[in-house]
Amino acid sequence: MGMLTKLFARRFPGIRLTLAQARMGESAEYYLKRTLTLSLMLALGVSLILFLFSRSPFVILAFVPVWALSFLYLLNYANARIARMRREISKEIVFAGRFLIIELESGVPVYRAFQNLSRNYEVVGRYFAEVVERVDLGTPMEEALNEAVQLAPSNDLRRLLWQILNSLKTGSEVAGALNSVFDQIVREQQIMVKEYGRKLNPMAMFYMMMAIIVPSLGTIMLIVLSTFMGIQLNALFFGVLVGLNVVVQLMFLAIIKAQRPPVDI
Repeated sequence: MGMLTKLFARRFPGIRLTLAQARMGESAEYYLKRTLTLSLMLALGVSLILFLFSRSPFVILAFVPVWALSFLYLLNYANARIARMRREISKEIVFAGRFLIIELESGVPVYRAFQNLSRNYEVVGRYFAEVVERVDLGTPMEEALNEAVQLAPSNDLRRLLWQILNSLKTGSEVAGALNSVFDQIVREQQIMVKEYGRKLNPMAMFYMMMAIIVPSLGTIMLIVLSTFMGIQLNALFFGVLVGLNVVVQLMFLAIIKAQRPPVDI
């Protein structure tokens, strides 16, 4: 397992940065070893279940594809965690940015402004608290910000930190530079909201067709046809129809929720 883990670690060189951005606090070797172990256990379990039901030795052929698919799926956990963190940051970045600009324009030092932001905003403040902690441990502010830029899971947060770092290096006013960055972030979020509004109309129409009209008319047609053809429809049949309808509606709700932009403006 150790040799295989080292081989996969060389095959996925970006996994270390991904784990650091996901704030998972574990080495790439341990993450890959755990992923390999879980995928092997899942593949063995699926193969055993298939063998018990089919009693055919050919089910062993399913082991490799099941293992490969489960490994890739579990390997993507860190990326899924980063995507969730990115959505959380996008909901708070505008308000946190405005708070930071007001603090700086009021004459509050950058270090103190970071401390105030970390206490008032739970999501975005977490990353500024990391910068404050590095500075407290003796790291220069510019170096701490540069490390935070590399480990930021969100492009918006990365742009914010990079603008602060660039302003500190050049000696320019931080608040003025941040205003232009946040104006751009707000415009991008407004565009995302407008695009989401345009997508809702066809999705709502498709939902009406597939989740309401088709099941209702289809059930009526089945009852009428079964009456003429002498086919008896029992409660189990209607239960299956209701279950399918529930699954379709939940699927549409999940799609609409996934399409919603991660903004709160």
